Amino acid sequence: MTMEKLMEKPANRFSLRRYAREEEATALIETVILMPVMISLLMGCFDLGQGILMNQKTIGASQIIGDLITRDETVTMGRLEDMITAGEMAFEPYSTATFGYDIASVEFDEDGEPVVLWRVTENMDPNDDAVASTEDIGSPGEGVVVVTSIYKYTPFFSHFVVDEINMKEVAFLRGRMSATITCNDCPEG
Repeated sequence: MTMEKLMEKPANRFSLRRYAREEEATALIETVILMPVMISLLMGCFDLGQGILMNQKTIGASQIIGDLITRDETVTMGRLEDMITAGEMAFEPYSTATFGYDIASVEFDEDGEPVVLWRVTENMDPNDDAVASTEDIGSPGEGVVVVTSIYKYTPFFSHFVVDEINMKEVAFLRGRMSATITCNDCPEG
């Protein structure tokens, strides 16, 4: 080897080291810029997924309660409370502190107007719009059970951007054993 070639090698090594340091600096700057955006997207995806899950659980709760009620001709408050507990179990392992329901048994009069036979409501206002929407869907003497369930979901990460999200589901079910579902000790509509 000539002396000139030996002298070139250190210069090449020096430029490779310098290039490596510049690449690391560029990667660091890119990471610093992109990391908050990526973390925000990750947290948003988590909250969106949890919101969709809680909405599905709200739908399930209304369907479970309505299905259990319409299996019998007559229910009692004690039995109704068990059915509501079964609906709340759809939310496990999440809290049901913000879960609310409005259950109304409706019978249609001779004009097709809905008449509420009994109603049980907790942690929400009665959903009179859902009951009114059943007008003319049944013959006189027939009935329907209207179960409205709500859940107020508070995002885990995005709560400073979005307040609680009110989820609401309404289920309409007909009795299996009889035209209307009666309740001996439930509050009248």
